[in-house]
Amino acid sequence: MSRIVDWWDRHQIALYLLALAAGAALGLAAPGAAPVLAHSINPVLALLLFATFLGVPLAQVGSGLRDVRFLLALLAANFVVVPLLVWGLTRFVADDPALLAGVLLVLLTPCVDYVIVFTGLAGGDRARLLSAAPVLMLLQLLLLPLYLALTAGPDVVGVVDVGPFVEALVVLILLPLAAAGLIQVLARRHRAGRAIEEIMAAAMVPLMMLTLAVVVGSQIVAVGSAVTVLWRVLPLYLAFVVLAVAVGVVAAKGARLAAPSARAVVFSTVTRNSLVVLPLALALPESLALAPLAVVSQTLVELVAMVVLVRLVPRLIPAPDAPTR
Repeated sequence: MSRIVDWWDRHQIALYLLALAAGAALGLAAPGAAPVLAHSINPVLALLLFATFLGVPLAQVGSGLRDVRFLLALLAANFVVVPLLVWGLTRFVADDPALLAGVLLVLLTPCVDYVIVFTGLAGGDRARLLSAAPVLMLLQLLLLPLYLALTAGPDVVGVVDVGPFVEALVVLILLPLAAAGLIQVLARRHRAGRAIEEIMAAAMVPLMMLTLAVVVGSQIVAVGSAVTVLWRVLPLYLAFVVLAVAVGVVAAKGARLAAPSARAVVFSTVTRNSLVVLPLALALPESLALAPLAVVSQTLVELVAMVVLVRLVPRLIPAPDAPTR
């Protein structure tokens, strides 16, 4: 078993690309499976996060809230610089209210779930980012209506609902975190707890592959059906990834953060809360029916970008003792 785990750990990037391709193939070959795949996203993602949290000692979880420089860099990047960046990018679709609403909803909200997984894969500080997740969720909930009012008008603001944000916080963060904490306590006293930790640690790569395949498979047909319109937002999402990486690097260096914390800031700046805001986009009136597809297309672009950034970010922000190549 250990040989298999070592093998997929060494080849995880290629395996993630394979999972993306497999998800796309499944979605295109069996479009009727899309609703089933969509309903499985949260359970699969919660299991992946449970495995991730098991690898983070509970004693480290509060470290991010005590690190003022880390928090300031994280919040400045996500809630000061990124909104300005998003405003500039959305001027290219300001003539289309549906595309504008979708792009604003997804790019103005920092991710709080699988960003923690990708941060860990890149050698970033998962514990600090996990501890900051409730703060990021609360601030985006409070600030999103303001940002939408300033950039899209009051009609879009009226559909913002607390429900999806609260559900995501409970289902994807609090419940997996509580379960991981219980298993960590059990592992100190019983072999069963240690066995669960070992199994979940070994399952990280397959769980990430399953998550990528399920998300892509559930959305690929919907995006493909509107690709002639959505082509306008794809370059904006690519540009956002590039510019957000630069913002995150500058914010982290300005705060003089250690490499793991700096990588966490970069991933948080780039990764958006698409799975949480999708219900908001679906609640928009029929005249803005393209907004959910604009959100989904960002997810597809982001997943591919994350696979690349897992390798790229450690080179942009090397550890002090790591060779630069």
